[in-house]
Amino acid sequence: MTSTLEREETQVKRLFDRLDKVEEVAEKIEKREPREAASLRGVMQEALEEAGPVRVSVAAALLDFSDHTVRTWIEEGLLTAASRRPLRIDPARLHQVLHLVRDLRDAGQRRGLLDAVWYRLHDEALLEQADLQQSLTEMRKGDLRPG
Repeated sequence: MTSTLEREETQVKRLFDRLDKVEEVAEKIEKREPREAASLRGVMQEALEEAGPVRVSVAAALLDFSDHTVRTWIEEGLLTAASRRPLRIDPARLHQVLHLVRDLRDAGQRRGLLDAVWYRLHDEALLEQADLQQSLTEMRKGDLRPG
């Protein structure tokens, strides 16, 4: 018989695996069918919003970290607390951070993950800003003019 924690971990892992498959399809069709890709991403977001908050121990198992490290990452703002008592983690942010951690580990990085994830999240937030997007588009078109 499996424990409640094992069942929860399995449920979250299965959800994330399904969402990863949907994301793969969205990425493949992005250029040909941008509306459909956006629709798939909307479905992903809805699924994450409907998922319940994740226990620290489940997040730790998924990230392959200790509970202490996960709590530190919450304190540092890398993971978002969905509730404080009991302490639970927002599944959307956990999914995002899990991808970043996997990418960094796949690239051979084992130490300094907190800083590396923090910088990646910061970079992603910057790239989502409308004014930066506009500036990058203008730059790519060669529409350069002094500030």
